[in-house]
Amino acid sequence: MRLGLYVNLYADKADRPRLADAVEQVRLAEQAGFAWVVLGERHLHRPGYHEAVTSLAYLAAHTERIGLATAGLIAPVYHPVWLAEMLAHVDVLSGGRLTAGFVLGYRPEEFTLYGTLPRERVARFEECLELVTRLWTEDEVSHEGRFTSLDGAFLSPRPVQSPRPRLWNGGRVPAALERTARMCDGWTTSFNELDADLPGKIAEYLSYPRGAGSLGAEVIVCREGYCAPTTQAARAALEEPLRGLYDAYGDWKRTSQDAARYAQEWDDIAARSVIGSPGECADRLGRYAAMGADGVVLRVQPPGMPQADALRAIEAYGTDVLPRLRTA
Repeated sequence: MRLGLYVNLYADKADRPRLADAVEQVRLAEQAGFAWVVLGERHLHRPGYHEAVTSLAYLAAHTERIGLATAGLIAPVYHPVWLAEMLAHVDVLSGGRLTAGFVLGYRPEEFTLYGTLPRERVARFEECLELVTRLWTEDEVSHEGRFTSLDGAFLSPRPVQSPRPRLWNGGRVPAALERTARMCDGWTTSFNELDADLPGKIAEYLSYPRGAGSLGAEVIVCREGYCAPTTQAARAALEEPLRGLYDAYGDWKRTSQDAARYAQEWDDIAARSVIGSPGECADRLGRYAAMGADGVVLRVQPPGMPQADALRAIEAYGTDVLPRLRTA
């Protein structure tokens, strides 16, 4: 079982965005044995939110081994050449540590910001990922599409990884799972996917045919996480800041199918999370492995959690949880 650390890129209203805390967390996660640092994407957030791709490049410069992943770049809003070039350069700068993860997006205001239409998002997504993959692997690309025209386009340098970096995609409806199997190499669940639904969703995803250029079919489960000496200590550190994040999500996701999942009690949240003592966290991770998960991405620091609390949780996973998984 591989672990990923989902890094908090939010800024406090009283402060300008900065990445010093993220660097400290990611360095500790690298030492602790985490497989990836994982960044998401958000726009039109007044207090501030770090841009994901440039943040990933910054973290690459401050680390040596840990994988660098995105889980939520909104592919339909980007020009495919720009996206392919920027991500390829992160792979070059990091010595081949990139995993690029995408989503369709759901906030109408984010599509408006980039001059795109929500109703075009599936078509834009597919054209974008097709061109990103081709630009990473072909010497020259010509394309006449619905949204993008290319004539003899190429990237130099191309990514370090051969044949290319891995692609992840999120989504939970059958069309998203089929699209992920066909165009990507791994599926990332939502943070609020119910444990009871996961085995069926995993089986459905794995049942769809892989695309001709697929590099596999990883299953990456995204979960809230906090490890402390006791269950009570974990809840005391996490509950208040996590509730604040979920209240905000309830507003942001008002147009999304899963908006109601963010209006839940603590016991509902804990039932689909990796929260508690080292033994409890190891047991929950083992259950996800038994379901077919190849990795679990943990969000340990919602906005408002002190840095010291986040560092304690990361260290606990490395010191007290990962060794249990290796000997299980």
